[in-house]
Amino acid sequence: MKERTITWRHERALRTEGKRVIVGIDEAGRGPLAGPVVAAAVALRLDGPLPRSAFGLDDSKQLSEDAREALFDVLPSICLGIGVGIRSPQEIDHHNILRGTMLAMTDAVQELRRTVEPDILLVDGNYFRTSLDLPFRTIVGGDAESPSIAAASIVAKVTRDRIMRELHLRYPAYRFDKNKGYGTHEHRLAIAEHGYCDVHRRSFVLKSSVPTLFVE
Repeated sequence: MKERTITWRHERALRTEGKRVIVGIDEAGRGPLAGPVVAAAVALRLDGPLPRSAFGLDDSKQLSEDAREALFDVLPSICLGIGVGIRSPQEIDHHNILRGTMLAMTDAVQELRRTVEPDILLVDGNYFRTSLDLPFRTIVGGDAESPSIAAASIVAKVTRDRIMRELHLRYPAYRFDKNKGYGTHEHRLAIAEHGYCDVHRRSFVLKSSVPTLFVE
C-alpha cells in the first residue's frame, strides 16, 4: 500500500475554488478509558504562495512528544486562528463517544470563529455532523495528508496529553502521565485494584469486573 505524504494538494484545490480560510479539524482521545475527548480547529496562514514544505507538520501519532510540543509552540505564529473543544468523560457517557467528539469539534470551530471566519472545514475521518452552517469535507486519514488537519491533530494531542498529565497528579495510581488514559495492561490492573476514579468513562466498560473486558 502506498504511503500517504503530507502535501498541500487539498488546500491548493480549495484555493482554486476561492477558499481562503481553510480550517483543519481533528480530535484526540476517542479510544481511552479515561479523560476527555479534545478537538482542535486550526486555520493556517495560506494567503501567499504555499511553501514547499509543510512546516514539519505530520500526523501527531507519527511525531515524537518533543516534536509535537515544539510544533505546538510554533503554530500560533503560522496560524490565522486556533480553537479547542473539550468534552468531559461524563458528557461522553451521556451522549456516546461519537456524539461527544462531534460536539467537541463544533466547540473548537466556535472558538476559532472568535478570531477568523472559516470558508470551509477539512475534517479528519469519514463522518462529521454539526450544528454549524459551514461547508465541510471529510478526508479519511487526513492527518497524514493535509497540513491543516495535521496541525489540528497536533494541537488536540498536545492539549489532551497535558490534561492527562495534570490528572495524574490527582490520581497517581492510574499513571495517566504514561498511558494517557488508554487501556494498557498496567491501567487495567490499577482499575481492578482501585476501582474507577471520577475521570473514567463508565460507558467504555462492559458489565464485568474483569479488567481484560474493557472496550477500547
